[in-house]
Amino acid sequence: MNSTPRDAERLRAGETRPSGAAPLIPTGLDAILVLLRHGQTQFIVENRFQGAMEAPLTPLGELQARLAGRRLASPAADPSVPIPDTAPFAIVHSPLGRARRSAELVVEEMAAAGRATPPLRPDAGFCEIAQGVWEGLTEEEINVRFSDSLAGWRRWPMEVSAPGGEALPQVAARVEASLSRLLGEMADGTKPGTIDRHQVLGYGATGPEKRRWSLIVGHGGVFRVVACVLLDLPLEHFWNFDFGLAAISVVEIRAGRAVMRSLNLESHPDGQAAARVEDSSKRDESGAL
Repeated sequence: MNSTPRDAERLRAGETRPSGAAPLIPTGLDAILVLLRHGQTQFIVENRFQGAMEAPLTPLGELQARLAGRRLASPAADPSVPIPDTAPFAIVHSPLGRARRSAELVVEEMAAAGRATPPLRPDAGFCEIAQGVWEGLTEEEINVRFSDSLAGWRRWPMEVSAPGGEALPQVAARVEASLSRLLGEMADGTKPGTIDRHQVLGYGATGPEKRRWSLIVGHGGVFRVVACVLLDLPLEHFWNFDFGLAAISVVEIRAGRAVMRSLNLESHPDGQAAARVEDSSKRDESGAL
């Protein structure tokens, strides 16, 4: 497509925010966000909806978090994780116990590998989406008592939510506030990057990665909102994303524009564990959080 006079005006005016850049991302920011969902919980094993209710990690869930920590501590090891081989700038987690414990286990493994880590920081903005009266109930129980609202939630998440739960616009408001604060901290004292460089993997500089990166440990539902917010997508795209248990997802921010670099890099130890995770992924398709 040919350029237009308006394009030339924008460049002459020094406009640097590229198309597709979310307003909350500081202009020119070069950084990396790593999203890590918590490990398996007892509620997941029992096929219960969690939401903002507390649910402890299972032994498998603790192992999943530890393995993710080992992988983050050695990102260059095969299979590699596309993050800098440096200490994280910040580690932020949902205050719910399953996310907090997962973050603690990640830090233990990173410390054991000799990797420095910042203090853990709880942030309620990354708490799981509250699911009201559904919390603690099994899918079968919800289907009997709330079949209409459950069907609506699976089809039209912007219009239907759990009775007594959070609506997606409410969740997006707290997510935006928390992301804006974290990204502002990551931008402070750094030199803005430029969009005038290769935007396709395989090109460009091959030297050591120096950008700041931060880890957010949270939940599948809230991470769907995080993805929409960072990529400047309408919340109607909520169900277009999915996040596996203790799986690593990487969002690269290039001069203020977020790019989904990797989704659901798993660190599970064997076929049996992978099968259990696959079972829980099928559960996610039910609309449970």
